[in-house]
Amino acid sequence: MLVQGRLDLAEVHAEAWGPGADWALASLPALLGAHDDPSEFDPRHPVLAEIHRHHPHWRLGRSGLVMEALVPAVIEQKVTGQEAFAGFRSLVDRHGEPAPGPGAERRLWVQPDPATLRRIPSWAWLRLHIDPARSRPIVQAARVADSLERCAGLDPVVADRRLTSLPGIGRWTSAEIRCHALGDADAVSFGDYHVAKDVGWALTGEPFDDAQLEEFLEPWRPHRGRVPGLVAMAGLGRPRRGQRMAPRTHLPAR
Repeated sequence: MLVQGRLDLAEVHAEAWGPGADWALASLPALLGAHDDPSEFDPRHPVLAEIHRHHPHWRLGRSGLVMEALVPAVIEQKVTGQEAFAGFRSLVDRHGEPAPGPGAERRLWVQPDPATLRRIPSWAWLRLHIDPARSRPIVQAARVADSLERCAGLDPVVADRRLTSLPGIGRWTSAEIRCHALGDADAVSFGDYHVAKDVGWALTGEPFDDAQLEEFLEPWRPHRGRVPGLVAMAGLGRPRRGQRMAPRTHLPAR
């Protein structure tokens, strides 16, 4: 499935190719945030109010595709961004398939479907630089993929309970999935290495830990996720002065 679009005076023109093309076109408004309602969001904080003033039309999109959001989220668990992106890229390159239509000409690939994920042996995951702590949850989720996809139509609170009932899917991963697949405005990636620190620094001048962030964001419920989203959009994270975390080297070379 591939969708290509352009923005022209508030009109979006799209074409789709391959299996699911009709569904992709029908889902495009949701992907672009048409069903997001930020009208009850109150920036409250002067910094947030200023960011919001510059981005008044920002909307949260939702893909409606739970597994498509789950796989990269699990791969990102507890590793550097460099390692996560490399692992996901290797997974798509080796086990995905060319995108339909003009996607193949542009060397675009789509990630593997649940049936393919279930067939990848454990040693092959290691060659992708994805360790068992991350590959096992992906394979287990792929076994119940049909059930997981139904989470896209559930209340985010119910979806969160279902997602976190799976081994290896914790609070951070569930929030990442709900943000992208469900467009959940209240999803906050607690447990992230940067989010709490960046929000605290941007809005109070002091980095937060997760407990402080949770308490600070409570007045914005059910729109808590918009706060770190606006902070990230404005690039207001704390200064990075320390050394970058080095990627691990104990897994097999790709």
